[in-house]
Amino acid sequence: MHNIEPFYNWRHLYTAEEDELSPFYGREYSEFEYTNSVYNYYIHPQWDEFGSRNLYLKILFTDYQFNFAIIELLGEWNDAIDNDIMTLKRNIIDTLIAEGITKYILITENVMNFHSSDDCYYEEWWDDIKDDGGWIVSLNMPVQTRQEFERARLNNYVHLLDDDKWRTYQPLHLYNMVDNIMLKRLE
Repeated sequence: MHNIEPFYNWRHLYTAEEDELSPFYGREYSEFEYTNSVYNYYIHPQWDEFGSRNLYLKILFTDYQFNFAIIELLGEWNDAIDNDIMTLKRNIIDTLIAEGITKYILITENVMNFHSSDDCYYEEWWDDIKDDGGWIVSLNMPVQTRQEFERARLNNYVHLLDDDKWRTYQPLHLYNMVDNIMLKRLE
């Protein structure tokens, strides 16, 4: 796990630690000190801790003109015990919504497990953004995680898409591709 880094090819375009509107503004990173872990496995120090014990993230890109954010996740998403969605919503998403972000692409290919609880915070998130044409998309969620997500009917709020080529796009191109799909789905 320690060698899974957040996607870094867009760092010349955006870094959350330099974005004054980001919840991670001013954060400093070490390339050598591994302090965070998912269970007993240390993770790369570039991942951001946001209050969850086993789920970490990296805001890869935020565009305040087009009102979207691309967020990569790593670890176990556990709503049943840790209420990770509440922590994510309160500590990260609410801050982004306050800055006008209404469209979210969650890169979830490194979310190894998902344990559901109720859907209250997903519904709240959806209610906060839907009137502004917003949406939430999970990109490349692993099959076993996806099955749990669908079993909990959370795909009513978070749309599940797959695109193995997302790393080859520039952020705006990825956003445009997802936005076009979502315009057709939400019509």
